[in-house]
Amino acid sequence: MGRKFGSSFHWRQRERLDPFVEKATQQNLRSRAYFKLEQIQLKERILKAGMNCADLGASPGGWSQYAARIVGNRGTVWAIDIVPMEPLQGVVFMQGDFSCQEIQYAFKDALADAALDLVMSDMAPNMTGNRAVDQPRSMFLAEQALWFSEIALRRGGCFLVKLFQGEGFEDFVKMVQVRFQTVRLLKPKASRAESREMYLLARSFRM
Repeated sequence: MGRKFGSSFHWRQRERLDPFVEKATQQNLRSRAYFKLEQIQLKERILKAGMNCADLGASPGGWSQYAARIVGNRGTVWAIDIVPMEPLQGVVFMQGDFSCQEIQYAFKDALADAALDLVMSDMAPNMTGNRAVDQPRSMFLAEQALWFSEIALRRGGCFLVKLFQGEGFEDFVKMVQVRFQTVRLLKPKASRAESREMYLLARSFRM
């Protein structure tokens, strides 16, 4: 019991002292993750006005909120998650498991003849603290996001996904390199320094 309480106390302290949590609250943003995508965008310019993009595992909507501001009225942000999400202007939300064929077919029908310019995922599993359990689960989510990008991206499109360094990381990078022309690994300032998280950005989908 003491160990669980200590972990909870540490998390609350970290959140209270986190400047990005404070900024997100002050600016009425969905989550601190908003700033991660903002920092990636300022450096890499992956979002443009008029783009169509999908945010996988989107709830509570930090990335969708930022992306919608960039793509504007001529573009569309599709947010997909099993968990409900409060409506966001400029965002089309689909509730369901994006890895299920039923949702994929429904998504393709909604896209009609269009294709996505960008698939992005900031997903992470519910962490147990056991790396032997957490790492395979996080890699599985990344793989599912990659498979989704293969059915939804246009030729030349981009893929942005959160990864955690550990077993399976390098193999996943190689798998993405086969499918995209260029691959970069990024660590935005809003990512906590002690976290193993990295972001993989792949450009120019080979289809």
